Amino acid sequence: MKYNLSEITEVIKNRRTIYPEQYTERKIHKEIVEDVLNNAIWAPTHGKTQPWRFQVFMNESRNELSSFLSGLYSKQYQGEAFNKVKFNKLKNRPLESPVVIAVTMTPDVNKKISEIEEVEAVACAIQNMYLTCTAYGIGGFWSTPKLMYTQEMNSFLELKEGEKCLGLFYMGYPAIDWPKGQRKPIEYVTKWK
Repeated sequence: MKYNLSEITEVIKNRRTIYPEQYTERKIHKEIVEDVLNNAIWAPTHGKTQPWRFQVFMNESRNELSSFLSGLYSKQYQGEAFNKVKFNKLKNRPLESPVVIAVTMTPDVNKKISEIEEVEAVACAIQNMYLTCTAYGIGGFWSTPKLMYTQEMNSFLELKEGEKCLGLFYMGYPAIDWPKGQRKPIEYVTKWK
């Protein structure tokens, strides 16, 4: 065997979503963030278009993200549509996370690769981010509220036409015990032919 499959399997099985409310204040070093992103870019990519792009918010730039998200939510959801819990999450999560990464997609300029395949490639990159965080003992959370898919979000991130934000990836050292997980056995989801 080329690699230690049991260790790889453990990392995959231990990947969890851990929310910013569950993070400590411990900083994440830039070198670790670079490792996470370097592993992200090794995701499968149809036609080698490498459609993923990343904007990293650390330190004071998280305040700008917090203000933008809470302001946009307040603008779009007024009156009875306004949900104070959702507003607080959008406002507080960037401040509770040492690192927030906006993950965006830049489609193939030649249009040989369909948009869905580009989105799938970015999702694979995010899985690589999750797995790398797990290996470091860092919690991760891929957040995709409806605000991510707005023109306002695209403008905030200075995206060009055709580019899309596919979510925010929050990172932080957990203040909780690492969560346990479970999945249905493959017999429930697999048909052998």
